[in-house]
Amino acid sequence: MPDYKVYYFNVKALGEPLRFLLSYGNLPFDDIRITREEWPALKPTMPMGQMPVLSVDGKKVHQSVAMSRYLAKQVGLAGADDWENLMIDTVVDTINDFRLKIAVVSYEPDDDVKEKKLVTLNSEVIPFYLEKLDDIARDNNGHMANGKLTWADMYFVAILDYLNYMTKSDLVANHPNLQRVVDNVTSIDSIKAWIDKRPQTEI
Repeated sequence: MPDYKVYYFNVKALGEPLRFLLSYGNLPFDDIRITREEWPALKPTMPMGQMPVLSVDGKKVHQSVAMSRYLAKQVGLAGADDWENLMIDTVVDTINDFRLKIAVVSYEPDDDVKEKKLVTLNSEVIPFYLEKLDDIARDNNGHMANGKLTWADMYFVAILDYLNYMTKSDLVANHPNLQRVVDNVTSIDSIKAWIDKRPQTEI
């Protein structure tokens, strides 16, 4: 079995999909959480000077979606064919589009600009994406693609806390089909075990 290590800060955010997928597959991994004080010295050792980073038998790789896709293949959560993989990729990319639209407002340093952007984010962007994603979950019987459990479900549920943190809301509260996705993932024994044992962090 490969030696897996996940390098990230002591947060869920973009590192959590990797941890979910490894946990789902019952693949042992070192969950290496870097402090802000440690990061400057470690940064030059990372492929692009950023995290999360996945190490597989000592080989370090970056890019959270690519790493998630790789792990999904290892644990049987990729699509059965090219079309199914396309369906997974489109929804994961859509989730990331949503995340980036939220992040650009959440991390806006100018308070006046942020206040104006929040109006559009809350009145247009968030409702649009949540409606579309909820429809996808409805059409896929409580999953994000292909009508079955895939890594798209893992990815969405794993970063949901981060999205909620940035929006200061419970994004799935009024979207029952997305809540079904959450329930379907968090009811898996290996995921429940990971959630129970992971460090408790806000994001």
